[in-house]
Amino acid sequence: MEPFFLPLPGIKLLVPATAYDAKGLLKAAVRDGNPVLIFEHKLLYGSKGPRSESGTIDASSEIPEGDYTVPIGKGIIRREGTDVTIIATLLMMHRAMEAAGLLEQEGISAEVIDPRSLVPFDWDLVKSSVAKTNRVVIVEESPKRGGLGAEIAATLAEEMLDFLAAPVKRVAAPVTPAPFSPPMEKFYVPDARRIAREVQELMRIS
Repeated sequence: MEPFFLPLPGIKLLVPATAYDAKGLLKAAVRDGNPVLIFEHKLLYGSKGPRSESGTIDASSEIPEGDYTVPIGKGIIRREGTDVTIIATLLMMHRAMEAAGLLEQEGISAEVIDPRSLVPFDWDLVKSSVAKTNRVVIVEESPKRGGLGAEIAATLAEEMLDFLAAPVKRVAAPVTPAPFSPPMEKFYVPDARRIAREVQELMRIS
């Protein structure tokens, strides 16, 4: 649903991908003086969040009992890398983390950014990463046309063109209605192997 609200001015859009961020962003939203929408992904309910390189659960998936907030408009680097920047939210962030593990086996170092907030968007974090890696892959679960990936790609083309060693690549669902069949839905939504293949293709042409 995020692309439906993305063009509307005056509304903040939050996309927590971990339990830690869900609590922190919800508290920040309640205390914010503006309208805020928080999007959750049903497949993340009960999940444990991204794993570290050692295979242990990342601390960001743990929920402290005390009061805390996650700042609205501040993204986070879930995994550092030097060859390509992967931007992904919600479930796609977790699949991007899995793809980064696959790419590491091929000698490709992927940096994974979780924006956590679509509006406002942490452009400083993204631009600093792009300046380092010179390549960008944007992963989204929604159809490719008119989505978040298009907005990010257009902005990077306008403001970061001199830093890009290759065109910005978008990995998204086809521009068709989402299928009801579980096997077709699995084909429809990007998975880790597809993300890894798209990154490998980007590396070949750059």
